[in-house]
Amino acid sequence: MAGTSKTRPEDRGPGGSQGDHPDPATAAFVAHRNLLFTVAYEMLGSAADAEDVLQETWLRWTGVDLEIVRDQRAYLVRITTRQALLRLRTLSRRKESYVGSWLPEPLLTSPDVAEDVEMADNVSMAMLLVLETLAPTERAVFVLREVFDLAYDEIAEAVDKSPAAVRQIIHRARAHVAARRPRGVVSPAETRDALDAFQRAIETGDMQNLLDILAPDVVLLGDGGGIKQAVPRPVMGADKVALLLALGLDRVRAEVSVESVQVNGSPALLLRLNGEVDSVVAVRIDDGLVTGLYAVRNPEKLSHMQRETALHR
Repeated sequence: MAGTSKTRPEDRGPGGSQGDHPDPATAAFVAHRNLLFTVAYEMLGSAADAEDVLQETWLRWTGVDLEIVRDQRAYLVRITTRQALLRLRTLSRRKESYVGSWLPEPLLTSPDVAEDVEMADNVSMAMLLVLETLAPTERAVFVLREVFDLAYDEIAEAVDKSPAAVRQIIHRARAHVAARRPRGVVSPAETRDALDAFQRAIETGDMQNLLDILAPDVVLLGDGGGIKQAVPRPVMGADKVALLLALGLDRVRAEVSVESVQVNGSPALLLRLNGEVDSVVAVRIDDGLVTGLYAVRNPEKLSHMQRETALHR
């Protein structure tokens, strides 16, 4: 049967095709690949693990009899969700021994992700950290319903629960997320102005400019993964954060370049040290002030900063 080959889609030529005519299984997988990656990434917060989940999804998909599949998109999402749930439990054990704070893997995203305000909010570093506080099944149900608007019966099949149980789970998850999620949506103009001011303050090291743009209750989180130096625990308060940033950058200012980019659909700064990517600082902005800084220095988490990642729902 055409769909039973274990060859990966990416090994079949451009776009996952084998010549000019991809087989039905490959065509369906490639058509929904960005969606499946986004589902896995939302559930895991790790692009590397999301890619592994897609590989497992592909291997299982090639063994499916397409004649019995009514909705290929729903079927693929179901496989991806189940594989992501298995991987999520492995990740939970890995995080228990992680050195310092764990942050999601940042993704360099295209402008269209930022233009989808709801999507950008759901994949932001701040929101992914909120999702980390949910139990695995709660996270899966919340993501599939709130982000991808799947029907309750489709979600029930994906997580092996009844539709009634799924409704109860989503009710609990919504309340949990609502109590912890970032504040309201900020306009693009307000975001751009605040990020520009923050970038100027970072580049000049001006303490007063930093204090002017940082909210009094700003929080800085750093992730070096035990490989690169980073703050071992959250730093809270404008005075402490400004001093830490000013002193840290002052030592390497001559070798550092700062570039504004879109990370996970939100504003961020990309710092290069002697031309090499050193860190990504995702920025949360509320009421014209920086309220959250998420600094990722772990080099194992920076591979997706070389090119844009397509996210889709």
